[in-house]
Amino acid sequence: MRDQETQVQAVGGQVIAVAVSSVFAQQAFARHLGVSFLLLSDWNRTVSLAYGVQYDVWRGHQGVAKRSVFVIDRQGIVRHRWVTDDALVLPDFDAAIAVLQQL
Repeated sequence: MRDQETQVQAVGGQVIAVAVSSVFAQQAFARHLGVSFLLLSDWNRTVSLAYGVQYDVWRGHQGVAKRSVFVIDRQGIVRHRWVTDDALVLPDFDAAIAVLQQL
């Protein structure tokens, strides 16, 4: 992920992660992985619902966010969207970076 983050930053982008876990869980996750990008908590599930990336039920849990990647331009327009129903599938970061490079 560090290589992709560097590529995003090289073209003026910013990596931000959003998860439905608590702020405290996000902080522990960031420390454990040593991530340098911003991690935001969507504890109330408003962001995942608004972006249409929320499971109805996943492994017995309601309101869990699907693994997804968005490229959003400076005007707030979504230019790229990648979403999977399989939480074990990793995103295609190269496709997102290619879109970002064209902006």
